[in-house]
Amino acid sequence: MDYKKFIPWIVIVVVIFGLYSWVKGINNTAVVYEQEINRSWGDVQTAYQRRNDLIGNLVNTVKGAADFEKSTLTAVIAARAKATSITVDPTNISPEQLAAFNSAQSGVSSSLSRLLVSVEKYPDLKANENFLKLQDELASTENQILTSRTRFNEAVAPYNTHIKTFPNSLFAGAFGFKEKAYFQAVAGAEKPVEVKF
Repeated sequence: MDYKKFIPWIVIVVVIFGLYSWVKGINNTAVVYEQEINRSWGDVQTAYQRRNDLIGNLVNTVKGAADFEKSTLTAVIAARAKATSITVDPTNISPEQLAAFNSAQSGVSSSLSRLLVSVEKYPDLKANENFLKLQDELASTENQILTSRTRFNEAVAPYNTHIKTFPNSLFAGAFGFKEKAYFQAVAGAEKPVEVKF
């Protein structure tokens, strides 16, 4: 029996299997990276949810101060409502979605800062144990948010690199993998903070 006639078939099978394994590796690696992005996004949402829950408790504590500025409380409540209304799909995070989310969360941070500054005028409130505990928990939560956002960006980097490098880029689009957006600093964050006394 002449085995030489089977050599071209064996070569074709080996090449097809090699191509299949290579393309499968591109897809599966992208899937693994995308799952890490989804997990990281869940951590981001959890940190923001914790802040929103604390804000509710903080607002209720501050409402107890009879003469506290109602407009400040209203601004915090409105900013929190706006921030919780924006949802982002982690499988299809676009720069526009992330910018809207970031802007809404920045509004919460800004109104919360105004609330905490205005508390300085209320010595009874500043001495309130619940308020002090909530203030500490909010500071801790802001650190968790920063860490979660940083880890999210760290998860996005290898995914984007994987799907954008050649030859992976030839197949990534066909498999439905798109570039993910990074968290960016809020517009104006590069300007120095103006302190007024």
